[in-house]
Amino acid sequence: MEHSPTDQKVVAFASWILRWRWAVILATLLIVGLSGSGMQFLKFTNNYRVFFGPDNPQLQAFEAMQNIYTKNDNIVFVVTPRDGQVFSTNVLAAVADLTDGAWRITDSIRVDSITNFQHTAAEEDDLVVGDLVEDPAALSADDLERVRDIAVNEPALANSLITQATADTGVNVTFQLPDDEAGVRIRNIVREARELAASIEAAHPTVGIRLTGTLMMNNAFFEATQADISGLVPMMYGGIVLVMLLLVRCVASTIATVIIVGLSIVTAMGLAGWAGIGITSPSASAPTVIMTLAVADCIHVIVSMFAAMRHGMDRQAAIVESLRINMQPIFLTSVTTAIGFLTMNFSDSPPFKDLGNITAAGVMIAWILAVTLLPALLSVLPVRKASGTGRGNQLMDGLANMVIARRRPLLIGGTLVSLGLLAAIPVNELNDDFIGYFSERIEFRRDTDYMVENLTGMFQVHYSIPSGEPNGVSSPEYLRQLEAFADWYRSQPGVLHVSSITDTFRRLNRNLHGDDDAWYRLPEDRELAAQYLLLYEMSLPFGLDLNNQLNLDKSASKFTVNMESLTSVELRRIVADSEQWLTTNAPALASQGVGVSVMFSYIAERNIQSMLSGSVLGLVVISLILVVALRSLGLGLLSLLPNLLPIGLAFGVWGLAVGQVDMAASVVSGMILGIVVDDTVHFLSKYLRARREHGYDAADAVRYAFHTVGLALLVTTIVLITGFAILAQSNFSINATMASLTSIGIALALIIDFLLLPPLLISLDGGKPKEVRSERTEQPTGEMYAS
Repeated sequence: MEHSPTDQKVVAFASWILRWRWAVILATLLIVGLSGSGMQFLKFTNNYRVFFGPDNPQLQAFEAMQNIYTKNDNIVFVVTPRDGQVFSTNVLAAVADLTDGAWRITDSIRVDSITNFQHTAAEEDDLVVGDLVEDPAALSADDLERVRDIAVNEPALANSLITQATADTGVNVTFQLPDDEAGVRIRNIVREARELAASIEAAHPTVGIRLTGTLMMNNAFFEATQADISGLVPMMYGGIVLVMLLLVRCVASTIATVIIVGLSIVTAMGLAGWAGIGITSPSASAPTVIMTLAVADCIHVIVSMFAAMRHGMDRQAAIVESLRINMQPIFLTSVTTAIGFLTMNFSDSPPFKDLGNITAAGVMIAWILAVTLLPALLSVLPVRKASGTGRGNQLMDGLANMVIARRRPLLIGGTLVSLGLLAAIPVNELNDDFIGYFSERIEFRRDTDYMVENLTGMFQVHYSIPSGEPNGVSSPEYLRQLEAFADWYRSQPGVLHVSSITDTFRRLNRNLHGDDDAWYRLPEDRELAAQYLLLYEMSLPFGLDLNNQLNLDKSASKFTVNMESLTSVELRRIVADSEQWLTTNAPALASQGVGVSVMFSYIAERNIQSMLSGSVLGLVVISLILVVALRSLGLGLLSLLPNLLPIGLAFGVWGLAVGQVDMAASVVSGMILGIVVDDTVHFLSKYLRARREHGYDAADAVRYAFHTVGLALLVTTIVLITGFAILAQSNFSINATMASLTSIGIALALIIDFLLLPPLLISLDGGKPKEVRSERTEQPTGEMYAS
């Protein structure tokens, strides 16, 4: 059969590659080496702020708050006595030593604990300010009881650094980090904090210490990524080798595939380094994703080559023929996959943009290597004819006949099942719990869960409450409204602790009235209140001032709420209700609730909104490419169904099985779309080749597609699912969710392309099928091995 002009060009290209195979191998290695050298510039960014773009309104509001008051970057040492009682001389001595040691950690600017809490008391007409516990060893039983009574009833400490059960206590260390070297600095600080905790446990065997806080969370991003890279990438390589050996049964082709995969990753990551892209927990999964997708290109070339060799071609001719029939579909699948990942640039979260760009580059690099270096390697390695794929093609022939014979029940049944799964999509609840981002295998997650269950919450909402004038925080009216806001918050479900300057004014008012409990109320005279505050500030030691609660001119105060772990919906609702309360009841005090937890509660919603336009644009571009490439408007439009349906069905399955999605849901649609298009492109390209080159009717064209590409689609799907299933074991739940949803989508895509697309093609494109043939030799054998 005479080839088309396009095929003739591909044959000439393939022949050129084989003629100059050693030059191609050496030139490729040189280019990869130069590109890959950029990996030396890759730096890991272990800061939760990287998840938020510079225009993110929640981040901007939070940074504005950080610029006014003491930073919120912290480490919390959770101290747990072995006997379950904090208020003993041994445990308090451990807390005091821990407090002293924490001051010496690099970049620490404040340490708060029950031992150094600045307790105030009246002494005649004087205000005495000092550590609540000065010498733990000298405390009598009565002293211990007095300290306990003060601590558990002090609003600044209760349900923050101590609870009524007094079984655990906390030491909170605040840090001021230089922005230009925060990554390395954080790891050093965490190392010092762990060393301090270990030394305290060694010196005081009666206590155990856990570490949490925002700096521990930042470090957990780094440690989770390290664990993934050291564990998942080798596991993925092992999975590739195993699957290739089991399904292709050729050591040499498996080696060639591993080389292509490795060089694709090195080149993509090297280019990322040259481009100055920082590595984060999401973007660090790019090598695993590239590895998975690169294998698919290689499998199509290798399976087609073996099929040609089984039909009598020598190895060199088989390689040329494989490239002839695979060049266009592999190029189309690579381009559409890259487009799917490039839609991540619409994300509001920079790490997902980086993941999309790195993976898109890796996919295109893998295509280039698959049609240049792979043929060259296959021509020089000792490749032998595989014996396993013949039985696989027989299996595909049987499946094709079954699908054609039962096309109507499959079409009806597939439609009903699809509608049922699509109806389950609303079951999913959008919930971004930034603590839940980490697997329980990560120490930070376990320690944080313990703190939330036994001491205080990790979810914090901060407000900068304005008074409208300098020194206005001493205004009785301001304090009354602020107190009312605190009372409203304390009545809300899930609230553990409220920190307000009003608690300090109440305490000072009582102290300066002879510690009379009747005066434990807000001062009613502004000048008197201002004097209380000045006297108190002058008595505070360095590092324990009120900069964490008051701005410089005392025109505003910081108001902080600690909460239990709430869903994103619950947190957004309570923040919105609080802002509405201020607007309605104290409009002069109106303020926006900010914080790390608030930022994360909005990010998935913002991402979904920003990704919607990106996904639509990606779908339009991919559809136009398919229409042009397939040279058929009808089939191009028909391809939308098998390309879009797996996305919806994947979320339906997820809704029934899990019911909760996080930030991964906002970007996974583009990933699934880009990947599942591959199956459709390969199936339709072979279907059209049968229709146009051989004049087959729709039914025989479906048989041809199954016979020529069905096995390759099955193998690539198994490899893709294996790869993403391995990524689903990530210690970072966003990667795990993203991989799990993608695996489900890929599996459903193959089912749709095998069981739903053929009946649709026969119904819409070919009328009644011919009689089912039992012998494939009735069709031209020269094309039956094409895949």
